[in-house]
Amino acid sequence: MRKVTDVKKLQLLANTVRQDIIRMLVAAGSGHSAGPLGMADIFVALYFHVLHHKPNEPDWPDRDRLVLSNGHICPVLYATMAEAGYFPAEELLTLRQFGSRLQGHPHRLALPGLETTSGPLGSGLSQAVGMALAAKMNNKKIRIYCITSDGEHDAGNTWEALMLAGKHKLNNLCVIMDRNNIQIDGYTEDIIPLEPLRAKYEAFNWHVLELDGHNMRHIIDALDEAKGIYEKPTVIIAHTVPGKDVSFMENDYQWHGKPPTPEQASIALTELNAVKKSLTRGDLSGK
Repeated sequence: MRKVTDVKKLQLLANTVRQDIIRMLVAAGSGHSAGPLGMADIFVALYFHVLHHKPNEPDWPDRDRLVLSNGHICPVLYATMAEAGYFPAEELLTLRQFGSRLQGHPHRLALPGLETTSGPLGSGLSQAVGMALAAKMNNKKIRIYCITSDGEHDAGNTWEALMLAGKHKLNNLCVIMDRNNIQIDGYTEDIIPLEPLRAKYEAFNWHVLELDGHNMRHIIDALDEAKGIYEKPTVIIAHTVPGKDVSFMENDYQWHGKPPTPEQASIALTELNAVKKSLTRGDLSGK
């Protein structure tokens, strides 16, 4: 797929993805809002600038692999895949409906382009480590990307996978952690404190990058830097705003696992359209 190099175009694509997420969730009447909105910039950067993939040939053997461990944020994955051309955008409105390919958590056999079935938090990194090891064994020059949430670092199997990746120096593996500080019951540091995350990853022999998860230039630069790290795996700790660009959702953990009402969706879309106008004028071009 041809890379999009213009930052403003990527920002506008992320805004489109956010609007699609709102429409999907209100049509479904269920689902997660905060996390998908917060990760739109990163998913757009991956699918339109970083990943080697072919939407018209989703099983292309030499594609990079993207593993979504925190499967509950799948609306952002589906919306980005639709924009990239994996399936028609009209299908987005079937989210969570009986018979839909767009299930509430991704099901690998339901939709071309999905690498794993996800849902049980903490398991995605183990799957990604297995893929990275297999690629090394088969001398495949591909990269494995794994999206994780901060909350799922409460799960012990995440740390087992981190140890294994560090031991085998899996430089073809890049983890992107959504550090939005919320989970379904509250704020992460109130439930099971995670900090110091950087020091923990470094102790497990990982290269660590931290960034603003909404600064498109910084996201692209970090993903490019990860490709140049040869002695260890890389984790990007992406500080994001849950519910990004929807004022009444931002930084409110209660939006972790619920959709907007039709009235709330209308307000959200109005706010997102205002952001789009600002981007078009260039008011937000630095991010």
